[in-house]
Amino acid sequence: MRLSKLFGRTLREAPADVEMVSHQLALRAALVRRISTGIYSYLPLGWRVLTKMAQIMREEMDALGGQEIMMPGLHPAEIWPEPARFRDRNRRDLGLAMTDEEVVTHLLRTEINSYRQLPVVVYHIQTRFGDGLPFRGGLLRAHEFPMKAAYSCHASEEDLDRFYPSMYQAYVNIFRRCGLETITVETDTGHGFMILSDEGEGTLIRCSACEYQARAERATFMKPIYDQGGEELPIEEVATPGCKTIQELTDYLGVPTSQTLKAVFYATGGRVIFALIRGDLEVNETKLANALGMPPDLHVATEGELAEAGIVAGYASPVGLSGVQVVADDSIQMGVNFVAGANKEGYHCKNVNYPRDFSADILTDIALARAGDACPQCGRPLTATRSIEVGHLCKPGTRYTERAGATFLDKNGQARPIVMGSYGIGLARLMAAVIEQHHDEKGIIWPISIAPYPIHLLSLGTDAEVVAKAEKLYADLQTRGYEVLYDDREESAGVKFNDADLIGVPLRLTVSSRTLSQNGVEARLRWEEGREMVPFDKLYERIDALLTEGC
Repeated sequence: MRLSKLFGRTLREAPADVEMVSHQLALRAALVRRISTGIYSYLPLGWRVLTKMAQIMREEMDALGGQEIMMPGLHPAEIWPEPARFRDRNRRDLGLAMTDEEVVTHLLRTEINSYRQLPVVVYHIQTRFGDGLPFRGGLLRAHEFPMKAAYSCHASEEDLDRFYPSMYQAYVNIFRRCGLETITVETDTGHGFMILSDEGEGTLIRCSACEYQARAERATFMKPIYDQGGEELPIEEVATPGCKTIQELTDYLGVPTSQTLKAVFYATGGRVIFALIRGDLEVNETKLANALGMPPDLHVATEGELAEAGIVAGYASPVGLSGVQVVADDSIQMGVNFVAGANKEGYHCKNVNYPRDFSADILTDIALARAGDACPQCGRPLTATRSIEVGHLCKPGTRYTERAGATFLDKNGQARPIVMGSYGIGLARLMAAVIEQHHDEKGIIWPISIAPYPIHLLSLGTDAEVVAKAEKLYADLQTRGYEVLYDDREESAGVKFNDADLIGVPLRLTVSSRTLSQNGVEARLRWEEGREMVPFDKLYERIDALLTEGC
């Protein structure tokens, strides 16, 4: 491809409101163009990267016996929340595809009827739509994005468990082949593949003293125990005017936050959930959702929902409260004589103890791990690092198939729900992650496997001999099967070198009067400072060696 004809031009500077390095470089190197917030067009250079990543994914999925399908971008409206819905000209309610579990289960219901057809793996690589959550990460949180999603279908949980490591290894292979170094962590539903990034939207909890690491949504820690051997005292009601927060309460009463019980309220399905935790800890909403069976509409309760349930905000207590489900963190057992609300405006109760004074419908770990907490394995302080998730594996099991009635007949002729695994990678997110890991102050440094072109050919100057030799070399390289980006523009050497570094093609070949005087071409790998003069009679042998070296 001649750079003079390439659709898309490089930019000297990124827009002022673009913060992440990967977003800046994707715009400057003419990979993408922003049409609106979270909406992008992929220019030829960016599309070539996505295409190469997609091919790697196809090869790994096909190696598992996966079969590629294409699913609709429009779904029945009832699948998705209001913001994703619209009406067509016939007044039918439709929704934009955000995930595909529901559509896949529809296909399973129509196409699978016997255990003899299982297991089966289907996958697709196509456009999906986000939920519009704001984020400054550009391609990491686009509203529309290319996605690779795969689904494995099994006759039993045991068969899914046997298959799962194969998909796990396929993902390891995909990221390795794309030149990405990932960290694998357990998530609340399976495994996540992460990269460390100060600009990431997720948090990774790690221990520097041992190998423990997990996403914040799943991470556990050793909770400190306070006054475990203390005597339980009688409950005492005390006036606490204007003390609606834990900080206000502890300042007023002169007690540590660990001596209080914190009430956090959520709502789902028209009912209020009372999340109770020791005052020095925070509620982990993912753990809470898991404890409740993953309700899809779990949210922080509104003032109206609290009022309707008869809850006095800021002074709520599990003591004497009825009609509300209480989910308590196990930290309420790690101390005695807590301060809790009195369910009365301006009052709290001292010396509240579990289970003497109240009960919990669910008692489990719902605490959020934070930097400084004790590692659950070795007890040393945990650290919190920002991270980007680039892929995930999970086992929804029969969650979707039972709801959709996707069943098969087993060996005994009994109908049973199909057991599913679900596996996803966002291609644009993966491209951004690669740029985050592979760049310097000059621009992108593409791994050869997914670079838009492996070779960037430059001709310097307007000397007729230089131009003729560069043109011939460009033709010969293509004849030999190399993909080449050829900078044939009438620009200065500085502009051409800067653009070459910005775009980040792995191998740069330069033809100039100086190189011709030495009967060769200057070669340089993007990630190396040094450059070498390669004689024309050794050129293709050396190109192959350099490209192999860079793999």
